[in-house]
Amino acid sequence: MASLPAIRSFDVQPLNIPLLNPFGISGGAQNSAENVLVRLELTDGTVGYGEAAPLPPYNGETQAQALAVLQAARPWVEGLALTEDWRSVATQFRQRGGAGCGSAQCAFESALLDAWTRRTGTPLWRFFGGAETTLETDMTVTTGSPAEAAEAARDILARGIRMIKVKVGGKAGPAHDLARLQAIHETAPDSPLILDGNAGVSRADAAVLVQGLRTRRITPALLEQWLPRDDLAGAAALRQETGWLVAADESVSTPDDVARLVAAGAADVVNLKLMKAGVAAAFDTAVAARAAGLGLMIGGNVESILAMTVSACLATGLGGFRFADLDTPLFLATNPFTGGFTLQGGILSVAAITAGHGVVPRT
Repeated sequence: MASLPAIRSFDVQPLNIPLLNPFGISGGAQNSAENVLVRLELTDGTVGYGEAAPLPPYNGETQAQALAVLQAARPWVEGLALTEDWRSVATQFRQRGGAGCGSAQCAFESALLDAWTRRTGTPLWRFFGGAETTLETDMTVTTGSPAEAAEAARDILARGIRMIKVKVGGKAGPAHDLARLQAIHETAPDSPLILDGNAGVSRADAAVLVQGLRTRRITPALLEQWLPRDDLAGAAALRQETGWLVAADESVSTPDDVARLVAAGAADVVNLKLMKAGVAAAFDTAVAARAAGLGLMIGGNVESILAMTVSACLATGLGGFRFADLDTPLFLATNPFTGGFTLQGGILSVAAITAGHGVVPRT
């Protein structure tokens, strides 16, 4: 049996992409995607690409932190021989610093898996199981005024996207959010609404939001992480008091977190994001959530088509994801890549990807 190649080079550089408009969540707004691009080349010439997408308002990670973690790995990564178990290489990265920066871990694992599957001519979605090739994604209405929310909803409908995700919570308060939600509902009365608090809604404000939604006869499809990440008792009460589906995002990054959610009765759905702890952790968390009877959602930070395609490959490969939030490439002013998933209305497809994740920088 021929020996596996080693990693010849490991290059890291900033990936800055302007946004069409600021992307606001309850913890703050981002004016551009301040990410990191990784290029990993094997000794047989195969190249793989990965992306780190830190989002300071989400979990405090920064581009500078991701760059530092990835650049510090270069001396030991270059020359490292691969084994049949790609996870062993990913584990080395985690143990040598990646555990402190989930987006850096994700970038390394994505580049490694891209090279791993390109060299064998395997699409990444098939590597993860090949269960499906399509997902239906939502599109997000970020923070802003009611008029801006209505305009964003009109744009989403014009794109042929059915499901709308709305950012709620933060300093503006529940009355402001209810006005925005009313404007969106009047504009898109048939659109399922996912209401995402990014852990920025207090229990008191949650009660106001629930009552206001009921008064307006707006029934959300999903309440995503309204309450602080450690308030599992509050999330359980929200489920019981509303009867609406509740998703955990900031509260879950690992299989151990799934066990805590189940014990507390705090969620119906788990939102997986590769930037939380990397690809392997997201895969294992999905398996644990499914085994526990929880529904699956795939999401992300402010990512280009590169990172979002890796997420799409994971979700379609495993199959059975009820919700998908893979829309941030639509918020970017430019696309510095070719390849990746295709999007028709809200239907995302990975079927055309023939090896790896299929994304490469434009030349």
